[in-house]
Amino acid sequence: MTSSDLWDAETAERYDESSAFMFAPDVLDPAVDLLADLAGEGPALELAIGTGRVAVPLADRGVQVSGIELSQPMVDKLHAKRSDIPTVVGDMATVRVPGEFSLVYLVWNSIGNLRTQAEQVSCFRNAARHLAPGGRFVIELSVPPLRRLPPGQDAVPFHVGRTHAGFDTLDLTTQQGTSHHYRRHPDGTVTYGAHNFRFIWPAECDLMAQLAGMELERRVADWNGRPFTNASQSHVSVWRKPPER
Repeated sequence: MTSSDLWDAETAERYDESSAFMFAPDVLDPAVDLLADLAGEGPALELAIGTGRVAVPLADRGVQVSGIELSQPMVDKLHAKRSDIPTVVGDMATVRVPGEFSLVYLVWNSIGNLRTQAEQVSCFRNAARHLAPGGRFVIELSVPPLRRLPPGQDAVPFHVGRTHAGFDTLDLTTQQGTSHHYRRHPDGTVTYGAHNFRFIWPAECDLMAQLAGMELERRVADWNGRPFTNASQSHVSVWRKPPER
């Protein structure tokens, strides 16, 4: 049993179109570059693999990619693109796949899909169980935007574009949030969608990694490697499973 929202066939069908800005080369290429470098000659496992936004180009680089995904319709869309990426349907906090991996990764805030702290801790532990000694776990995650949240306000925008506008509503006492998406389609219609998440602080991530037996190796602000500072709105963090002695 998982607290994650389950994305249905309708959501999976329009996912790539609605997330087109995340497929842009200036967004996607740096992520694939870093993940390919971290994977090296070993296999990689993507948690919440979705329709393969990252997994497909990573596999195109020659990395042997596997996945875990809660939504069967999302897996169907992935396998329509590449059928050779083995993916297990299930909860990324508990499901095991065969083998050991040099890299396990979670992108675009997907750890937040698990809406309890216990599930998020379990996810870190599950990542560590899949890693070979010396392997790395990578997360891309937004920093809770409290500096942009004035007193009395509970919503902040996260993307405003030509065809998409989105904002998050945040409950600071429970660390629960909801992302609200308004999308304009080519026929002029506008649709609304929402999904729920639990936001996490970088230091909380480090503690979860410590509980899973991993150590922080590096933290940068984005896939381009910009320094992580007090003003950073996101982070890409890399934890390492200790090598065997």
